[in-house]
Amino acid sequence: MALITRVSRLFRADLHAVLDRIEEPDVLLKQALREMEEALARDEQRIKLLTHEQTQLSSRAQEVEQSLSDIEGELDVCFDSGKDELARGLIRRKLEAQRFHKHLGRKQENLERTLAELNARLTEQRAQLDAMRQKAELLAEDSDTNRPDEGWNGPEVALRDEDVEVAFLREKQKRSQP
Repeated sequence: MALITRVSRLFRADLHAVLDRIEEPDVLLKQALREMEEALARDEQRIKLLTHEQTQLSSRAQEVEQSLSDIEGELDVCFDSGKDELARGLIRRKLEAQRFHKHLGRKQENLERTLAELNARLTEQRAQLDAMRQKAELLAEDSDTNRPDEGWNGPEVALRDEDVEVAFLREKQKRSQP
């Protein structure tokens, strides 16, 4: 039973070693860096879009505020002239504008919250990306220093038994002479 366990453990270890060689960690790391950069770019693009939307909402809110102040002036004119029916229509428009202004305010608050969260996440992602880049550089340096120098790997020289015997006799002669 123990023999089978050992053999299966050896087989798994060899299989894991083969998989590690196939996966090429440096290639996987580069791919992970590319994916992180793409996610970062997507979030930056989303922030730009949301910032543009925020600008449009602010502009629209200012237009509604201007419309409300115009309606106030028109209401003054209607009440001074005794035009109650016309004033009712203006009051309807005023209420609609006020509700729309509140809606725009809630939308702006949600947008600001979303932008704050995205900016925080973007800052965190940038820090993670910088850390991963540093690790990748260190890994690349380590793999370069661990790689054997091609100049030292000369062709293998086969020695014959006769060459060894001749060298042996020479060494023996050197040591036997006074």
